[in-house]
Amino acid sequence: MDLGYAGRVAVVTGGTSGIGLATARLLLEEGARVAVCGRDAGRLEAARAALGGDVLARRCDVLDRAQVQDFAAAVAEWGGGALDLLVNNAGQGRVSTFAETTEAAWREELELKFFSQIHALHAFRSLLERAAAPAIVGVNSLLALQPEAHMVCTSAARAGVQSLLKSLATEFAPRIRVNSVLLGLVDSGQWQRRYKAREDRAQTREAWFGALAAKKGIPLARLGRPEEPARAILFLGSPAASYVTGASLEVSGGVSRHI
Repeated sequence: MDLGYAGRVAVVTGGTSGIGLATARLLLEEGARVAVCGRDAGRLEAARAALGGDVLARRCDVLDRAQVQDFAAAVAEWGGGALDLLVNNAGQGRVSTFAETTEAAWREELELKFFSQIHALHAFRSLLERAAAPAIVGVNSLLALQPEAHMVCTSAARAGVQSLLKSLATEFAPRIRVNSVLLGLVDSGQWQRRYKAREDRAQTREAWFGALAAKKGIPLARLGRPEEPARAILFLGSPAASYVTGASLEVSGGVSRHI
């Protein structure tokens, strides 16, 4: 299927690693022009080199409104003044129960999850309005619908973000489509760091991740690969999904329990 990305301009926040980098790579393969941002200059340069193609890579902290606006201005100049797809992909999970979560941690988590979306939405909306068939895809977590007690703060924040995206699908219609992906466990830098910190140093990577999948009860018996949610993002953001808005697509290996 031709997803219709040839010549289109896309922005991927948090595009220097994991799902963001995989999404940028697939967009380029589909013929899109891609702008990515990240906080770490070294990782940003490595991503630029790895991606090749028609890429704009800018250092940007998505929690800094001025930096996001500067990034949007750079995208406008580089991309011709319009934006076809915004992929909001930033932030990772915080492991803590309610008793363990400080007020400062609550504020930090809520700010990260909400304003990583909000700043980009404010900065890029006018560029999206200038495109013929613009779309936004918010990368969110299954925790939004299926909270976990050991991740109470992140679960609450993710639920709020999902409500935000659902509301925007109505407010931005009919000009801009807004959808989301809800992730289960995906192999990422976060899980790789946990593997490196494992107690049993003799345990192989394959065995450790297999045990994790079994512990979490994932029916497909493994963690997702970054390119798997990336494919879902590409579909939802493409003209092929032209009658889909306000939707959430689970990419979780079947671990969801709700109907």
